[in-house]
Amino acid sequence: MSAEPNKESFRDSIATVDEKGHRIWVYPKKPKGKFTNYRTIVSIFLLTILFSGPFYRINGEPLLMLDILERKFVIFGNIFWPQDFHLFVFAMIAAIVFVILFTVVFGRLFCGWVCPQTIFMEMVFRKVEYLIEGDYKQQMKLDKQDWNGEKIWKKSLKHLIFLIISFIIGNTFLAYLIGSEELFKIMTEPVTKHVGGFTAMIVFSVAFYGVFAKLREQVCTTICPYGRLQGVLLDRNSLVVAYDYHRGERKEGRAKFKKNEDREAIGKGDCIDCGQCVYVCPTGIDIRNGTQLECVNCTACMDACDHMMESVHLKAGLIGYKSEESIANGIKFHMTTRIIGYIAVLTVLVMIFIALLLGRTDVETSILRTPGVMYQTQEDGRISNLYNYKVINKTNLDFPVAFKLEEIEGDVQMIGTMDTVHSQAVLEGAMFIILERQALEGIKTHLKIGIYNADKKLETAKTNFMGPVK
Repeated sequence: MSAEPNKESFRDSIATVDEKGHRIWVYPKKPKGKFTNYRTIVSIFLLTILFSGPFYRINGEPLLMLDILERKFVIFGNIFWPQDFHLFVFAMIAAIVFVILFTVVFGRLFCGWVCPQTIFMEMVFRKVEYLIEGDYKQQMKLDKQDWNGEKIWKKSLKHLIFLIISFIIGNTFLAYLIGSEELFKIMTEPVTKHVGGFTAMIVFSVAFYGVFAKLREQVCTTICPYGRLQGVLLDRNSLVVAYDYHRGERKEGRAKFKKNEDREAIGKGDCIDCGQCVYVCPTGIDIRNGTQLECVNCTACMDACDHMMESVHLKAGLIGYKSEESIANGIKFHMTTRIIGYIAVLTVLVMIFIALLLGRTDVETSILRTPGVMYQTQEDGRISNLYNYKVINKTNLDFPVAFKLEEIEGDVQMIGTMDTVHSQAVLEGAMFIILERQALEGIKTHLKIGIYNADKKLETAKTNFMGPVK
């Protein structure tokens, strides 16, 4: 049996857990470089949208609100109700296919650049930590030293700021669920009036504090299923943050940098084994081992490596956005049958979703025969059926509605007054539909009923009219 160690043994466990199963705390070095600057710009933009979303109004409605308890969903100022569930089904399916397509092409780029977990951790909480405790070596030193005045002050200040930020984040996400007006009531009115809302506020704040102060990268490496899903989705043509092992290793492998040395002639790789790519990694991996589920494609290693390459006058890009196929065989990225297939499916789903969205009406009406009530014969020989109606107003406007029979002669007699249907409300009532006997098709006659706001037709409802056998 060969005594040579298994070079793939690093894949047997994640980088943040030791042999005994204990967690290894990650102290990433503060990253800097052009990709970090780009990520900072993207993060500021996304954070601005995130924190302003519940308070920005379109036609009097928030930009986004997902009120699960009231079953009311507002997206870009448009109100959606449970009756629009089919739209969410297609939207979710399209989103899943898009995630698959995006991952097949760009790997876990979403995690490093767009995911709220990464943005909050690396661009908010980690920056507070750097500001108070210093870079990674200072943080390690502080954690190892005894509890003195300096350590108590820095740790207390850091965690106090963490709690404040977590409270702000928790309240923002709560506003997405219940609306900014309801959140303001919880914050200004007595606690006894909003016990449930106040409890949710505390739970959200504590949860976010626990995630960003304690769990940290564990969310990405062990909790989030997307990291494990990428192992199934990635292939040799996927663009990921990768180390060019051909250039970095060559014949003689990695070696420390020596001044005035012709590394290429000697056969040494461009990797000078400085370890900077490992020091800056927020999930504690060595990118030189290849693509790993812990990698979130944050590009911190790319910046660190490029800086070292420039320092020793070697070409940048030893670590970069590359595919395994391009590294191994020099084949550039190209559209594969798999990618084309995903694009085709996604295009069809998006087209169906757009068609359904455009065909969505401002009201949702149901007209059903009253259960247990038979048809009645009027004194003039006409036949009547009793119906229950329900009109759901999906808009934020009040308007009156009226029912008119389509494609058949007959009368609609309302029971009581047909009131105005209020914004985001439901109008329910009963009515008779009366038809001439000769107009009936048999025991069952199919009816179309137009729902009108003055002369404007809002939608058409369908129902059945029961009558005697001809």
